[in-house]
Amino acid sequence: MARSSNETRKPDAMTADPLDWPSIAADGFPFPHRGVSASRLADELSVMLISPDARVRDEYAYTGAARWIGQGRLDGVLRALGDTAASRFTHPEVQARTFAPLILCAVLLREHTAPGLVPRNTAERWYAAFSAWYPAEQDTRGWDDSLGWLHAVAHGADAAAAFAKVLPDRRTELLELCARRMTVARTDYVYTQSEDARLARALTRILQAPGLTSEEAVGWLTVAADALEGGGPGPVPVWAFNTFATLQSLHLHLTRGLANESAPPHAEAVASRAAALLRLPYYWLA
Repeated sequence: MARSSNETRKPDAMTADPLDWPSIAADGFPFPHRGVSASRLADELSVMLISPDARVRDEYAYTGAARWIGQGRLDGVLRALGDTAASRFTHPEVQARTFAPLILCAVLLREHTAPGLVPRNTAERWYAAFSAWYPAEQDTRGWDDSLGWLHAVAHGADAAAAFAKVLPDRRTELLELCARRMTVARTDYVYTQSEDARLARALTRILQAPGLTSEEAVGWLTVAADALEGGGPGPVPVWAFNTFATLQSLHLHLTRGLANESAPPHAEAVASRAAALLRLPYYWLA
């Protein structure tokens, strides 16, 4: 039966229609314009980002959020998205904790390209939550057959590089934070899902911007040197293997460089120090 004129649906009512996320994803994530508010999108994305369903969390929520944040579609709710992500570093479910840095990374990179969206004190508050979580996270598995990608180490590395862009005076702390992450002794997880390379890429990006002295650029490697000091014969502990793998990746990244990105000012000095540490297990290196 046809609606009378006074029964015509109001625009606000359209916001209650369920969003077809599989179709949105299949169409390449066009931004919804059908009376869907940014706050509602942020709420729905935030809920899906803790889902144990890898498709919902990764393919729908994260992919959509990262794209729309980068496009500036969610600028009005950027701080809310960041606040929610930062609050999840203490969440009881691992997938919630490990996808939080990815959202912070997207938010911070948006702030870097469009300064003024995130106040300094807000970014500092997020950094405090992130820096407390990153070296302390105990579930560092890259992949889980049920939950899909978790990747605490890799996702945290991406966030560290993004924090360096928005909080450049935190770069030396961020370098040390990455070093503390790779040298955590209480782990039985071997970096098998390119965690070493993701850490190396992040470290290279943190080192890129000018302003660090040579001593600051190299000094963070003391964390690795101190952790490795006193190692003797016998099997290599998992954490030491991860550290050596990351140092190898870092040396490669610094000597080859990142595609379409500038080389760090002190790349040669950092690579040389990394190579010196690699002579501990690989004594035959020239």
